[in-house]
Amino acid sequence: MTTSPKLQLTIDCADPERLARFWATALGYKVEPPPAPFATWRAYWLGQGLAEEELGEGDCSDSVIDPDGVGPRIWFQQVPEGKVVKNRLHLDLGVGGGRSVPFADRKERVLAEVARLETVGASRLRIEDSEGSGSFFAVMHDPEDNEFCVH
Repeated sequence: MTTSPKLQLTIDCADPERLARFWATALGYKVEPPPAPFATWRAYWLGQGLAEEELGEGDCSDSVIDPDGVGPRIWFQQVPEGKVVKNRLHLDLGVGGGRSVPFADRKERVLAEVARLETVGASRLRIEDSEGSGSFFAVMHDPEDNEFCVH
């Protein structure tokens, strides 16, 4: 009997807690709470024997989870090097409702989501608007310049 692997996305970054908070807000996820009875992830990891110097700053809240348990866990892994090239993988946030929704309505939904995400740290790179082909989406950057799309 084979077991399907459980999917986790891992995103390299400089500030895991900042990105965890941003993506929890962007996706409707929540920052993953530490296992009971620990009040923080820092306390958990120290309890597991990790050295203080291995943990960096903050409370080590570096992952987000889907509150409904459907979507994958996303872990933000702190790495020493900065981002230097375009992502080879990016997230797409589907908020427009698909092609069965009138173009004007999809456009309005996407632009509203873009505006919301800008208030929590995202930046708009460009808007692709092609009513003729029925395509409308925004290319954005998260707070560490990782690309993602809103369509």
